[in-house]
Parts: sequence; structure tokens; C-alpha cells
Amino acid sequence: MIRHVVIWTLKDPADAPRFKALLDSCAELVPGMLAFDVGIRTPGLEANADVVLVSAFADAAALDAYQQHPAHQAVAAQLGPLRADRRVVDYAAA
Repeated sequence: MIRHVVIWTLKDPADAPRFKALLDSCAELVPGMLAFDVGIRTPGLEANADVVLVSAFADAAALDAYQQHPAHQAVAAQLGPLRADRRVVDYAAA
């Protein structure tokens, strides 16, 4: 299994709900997507970023299919102008 974790800092944190809604539209895009959870910063809890995606894929091929999917590409194009920073960690998980 491959975990795919992405963390964004937005230019305007008020855009977080819209950013989340766009990301949520990518859930269940491809076979082999095992988990897909998008969270936004919660007032009163520690955070140094605005949005996080924690997802899991059966294998690297499923992750690649997700990243290349036209719907994901279209969402990524809409998210790009909203973000100030993006960090990614992909790793093999048991």
C-alpha cells in the first residue's frame, strides 16, 4: 500500500472550505484508491498549514492513475492559484 499525504498553506486561509470541496471531488476516482480524507485547520488546535490530504492506494500504479486522471488534473489546475506552499510525502505502508 502507498500512502499519499499532501499539505497545503493557502494564500488566503478563508479559501480552505472551497479548496477542500474541490479535493473531495477527487475521492473514488480510480480503482485501487483505498482511503481519501481531506481536513482543514480547526480553530483552537495546533496547525501550521491550512489543508491536508491523507490518502492510500493499493500500489504505485493506482497512485499514478489518480495523479494522471483528467478530473484530478482539472482540480489541480484550480487549486494551484490558491496555494502558497505544497508539501508531499508518498511512502510504502504495511
